[in-house]
Amino acid sequence: MTTDTPSRAARNQNKKSGKQPPKKNGKNNKPKKKRSVGTIIFRVVASLFILGMLAFLGGVGLFWYYAKDAPKIDDTNLESAVSSTLYASNGDSYAELGAERRETITSQEVPQLLEDAIVSVEDKRFYKHIGVDPIRIIGSAISNLTSNTTQGGSTLTQQLIKLSFFSTKASDQTLKRKAQEAWMAIQLEKEKSKQEILTYYINKVYMSNGISGMQTAAKAYFGKGLDELNLAQTALIAGMPQAPESYDPYKNPELAKKRRDIVLYTMKENNKISEKEYKEAVDTPVTDGLIEFTNSSQNWVKYDGYVKEVIQQVKDLTGKNVYTDGLEVYTNLDLDAQNRLYDIVNTDQYVQYPDSDMQVAATLVDTHTGKVSAQIGGRNIDSSVVLGNNLAVNTSRDFGSTMKPVTDYGPAFEYLKDSTGTRIDDEPYTYPGTDIKVNNWDLKYMGNISLRTALSQSRNVPSVKLLDEVGIDKAHDFLKGLGIEYKNMVISNAISSNTAQDGTKYGVSSEKLAAAYSAFANGGTYYKPMYISKIVYQDGSYDEFNPDGTKAMEAGTAYMVTDVLKDVITEGTGYNAEIPGLIQAGKTGTSNYTDEELAKLGISSNVYPDVMFAGYTPDFSLSVWTGYNNRMTPITNDSNMVASDVYRNLMQYITRNSTVSDWEMPEDLVRVGSELYWRDTYKAPEPESSVTPSSSSSSSSSVVESTSTTESTTSSSSESSTTESSSSSSSSSSSSESSTTTPSSSTPESSTTPSSETPESSSEENPGNNNNQGQGNGNGNGNANGDGNNNG
Repeated sequence: MTTDTPSRAARNQNKKSGKQPPKKNGKNNKPKKKRSVGTIIFRVVASLFILGMLAFLGGVGLFWYYAKDAPKIDDTNLESAVSSTLYASNGDSYAELGAERRETITSQEVPQLLEDAIVSVEDKRFYKHIGVDPIRIIGSAISNLTSNTTQGGSTLTQQLIKLSFFSTKASDQTLKRKAQEAWMAIQLEKEKSKQEILTYYINKVYMSNGISGMQTAAKAYFGKGLDELNLAQTALIAGMPQAPESYDPYKNPELAKKRRDIVLYTMKENNKISEKEYKEAVDTPVTDGLIEFTNSSQNWVKYDGYVKEVIQQVKDLTGKNVYTDGLEVYTNLDLDAQNRLYDIVNTDQYVQYPDSDMQVAATLVDTHTGKVSAQIGGRNIDSSVVLGNNLAVNTSRDFGSTMKPVTDYGPAFEYLKDSTGTRIDDEPYTYPGTDIKVNNWDLKYMGNISLRTALSQSRNVPSVKLLDEVGIDKAHDFLKGLGIEYKNMVISNAISSNTAQDGTKYGVSSEKLAAAYSAFANGGTYYKPMYISKIVYQDGSYDEFNPDGTKAMEAGTAYMVTDVLKDVITEGTGYNAEIPGLIQAGKTGTSNYTDEELAKLGISSNVYPDVMFAGYTPDFSLSVWTGYNNRMTPITNDSNMVASDVYRNLMQYITRNSTVSDWEMPEDLVRVGSELYWRDTYKAPEPESSVTPSSSSSSSSSVVESTSTTESTTSSSSESSTTESSSSSSSSSSSSESSTTTPSSSTPESSTTPSSETPESSSEENPGNNNNQGQGNGNGNGNANGDGNNNG
């Protein structure tokens, strides 16, 4: 038999001679040693074990690294309500939020029903864990991975630690905080009994509406203590702390019931209540037993509106809750100015009000920083109202002609490079693309006039023409740069802030207007209104808020607007705001009723839903709105000066110790006579001949006057009469403006045929309420939204 395999002797011989035995198929035929499956598994398990140990040791090391810096546990933090303190600009505290209305109970007073409810829904292994619950953590992690819901793994003890020592903001739940929270929970369980921990929790949790503690909530919501609540009521109280505002039975009864029923279900599942008790409680209305909720009297009623804005701005800028995060909030409130503003608005010592129902909203802003120094959100507000409707930030009312500087003239100076001496025709005119007439407040036309005259005399026709020439898009951009943004800007916004057919108005408030006018005052920089300057957190860290302003316009634009608005006060319709010796600028404004609304009122003219005055010095900007909560309660000529009265009294007070200063003209402007021009585009004007004014008249028999009309501004009984000449401040080179024509004896603001029967009003923008507008109204775009277009 033949074979390819060498004999043993041959193999031995080859071995001795150093030769390798022949390979089968050219390969070494030495057999490989196979690894068993068990060996592979062992090595994998060993590797994983080693990696796991390394990860564990690393985790332990990181845990201790974080835990060593954890705050020390003390009873003061555990017992106290997590309140926040608000400080004024001088460092004095003026409000504490979260500590008032708090009643506590002892561990012996905790009702068994409440204990069962809390433990069932929040931490069913409460009596078994040592402060942290690994089983709960793993279960929560699995649930979060396998479902769309987010489930927390914190025990009641950890929740108490978080409430007492840390922020409750979700973004603050870092690994470091979680480690410290777990460590402190374990330590707390060593020091306190389960019953003590549960009692601390019951007394501390936030329960909406500025209430801390479940006993306080029970008495506020149901008028009785925790031990008197039935099962359904107890379950509602027990479930609220997870999301107090969402589960508020007054504001969100449906969500509150859903949460209450979850608590009841967990109690049934944990054998704390029977199936019958569960069904009866679920069938009980969530509002069952609720009493009318009223806040207790606060000692900061003077600052209510301001406090409300502070709370919101803290939330907007940091996401934190002043009621649960224990903050020290340093605000920009000037207590002295705020107290005086409150007294001006709420007493008859400074201003005579027509009745107790008239409302006032006002905002005072530092023009250099945007800091809100004082604010009033309403008048004669009941002391039981806490964080009520702040009318100073309400954007639902029409601000009339106070919008002209920011909507029409600012953009014209900025984008068209117009000057205060630029000429424009005040003549019969319709809104572009419509047959709706634009009427001036006096139903007259002044012919060819300067922009200075047009703005200082608050002429509507030139305002609409300017907005049309600038374009709505550019005007919208200009306004947006000043913090004002309409949802749907229309051409009628040239003389009004009303933009909707249904009467809904957007975009402007006392706060926004004061901030916008500040940009005129400081040379073109917009600052967002700021109520807070610094926040100190529980761990001692802090944030400061000194935002940089943004350029809203050229310095020359701001100066030109200011220069004209100075005339409004010294020689124009805003004379009631004048303060001897103080240099300031300002603008009046009114809104109108539609013809239908006038018919309902049974009045034809000289009534207005809103009257405003906004003005500023180099240092302060102040905007005041007056009106009634019921828009159909009108302001009459007897009280149309209240807004400027409030303005004058507060501005006089806050500037009493100030050095009088004027604005410095920027280098990009040149003054020729009394008019201002852009230096790089100015050309000396050609000599002008007199312009013969149009003989056209409005359909309501409006009188066409010469190009320079001396307006007789007749005051109400409380004001003196003054004569305003459109050329007196502008000193226009035009001969047509230097001439004067004696005005008719009609009241300037009358919307009907002029007569001498109504001499009371001194406002240039008395709406006039033209009845000859067909489907249109004063604001008169194609939508015709109904405010009349004689806004002044």
